[in-house]
Amino acid sequence: MTNSDFDKMLLENTDFLKPFAITLTRDHETAKDLMQETIFRALANRDKYNVGTNVKAWLYTIMRNIFINHYRRKAKQNTIFDSTPNDYLINYNQVTIDNSAEGQIKMKEIKAALHELPEIFKKPFVLYYEGFKYHEIAEMLEEPLGTIKSRIHFARKLLKSQLERR
Repeated sequence: MTNSDFDKMLLENTDFLKPFAITLTRDHETAKDLMQETIFRALANRDKYNVGTNVKAWLYTIMRNIFINHYRRKAKQNTIFDSTPNDYLINYNQVTIDNSAEGQIKMKEIKAALHELPEIFKKPFVLYYEGFKYHEIAEMLEEPLGTIKSRIHFARKLLKSQLERR
């Protein structure tokens, strides 16, 4: 294939690239740049084109690869590395004072809300809270696994709504 035949074939198939470029970039100006770079790369690599190959697919592949490379390059540039020393963390625990009274009050509220749950939700939730797996709870209560998951989910929702009201 001569250079002029390749150029003519390339120009005939560039109209199909614009919608694809816009889809990738979602910006008309960036899409124009992407199209220009695709055509440039196609011309620069004309020796790699095999006659009989679908030229549209070849151009789409070039465009997609350019877009992916630009995206990766941009993602690397946006990565911020914090090299500042974190000396303030050395003495961080010395300033903290544990307030066990507040934790105890919250735990009392949670236990009260848990006590108000219907038994059908309370039993699986308490077992789950104690560390049992879903399938173990299902075996203990002789219920299907999906039912147990559902009941625990609803127990969480009920507890959350009860605690938000207090």
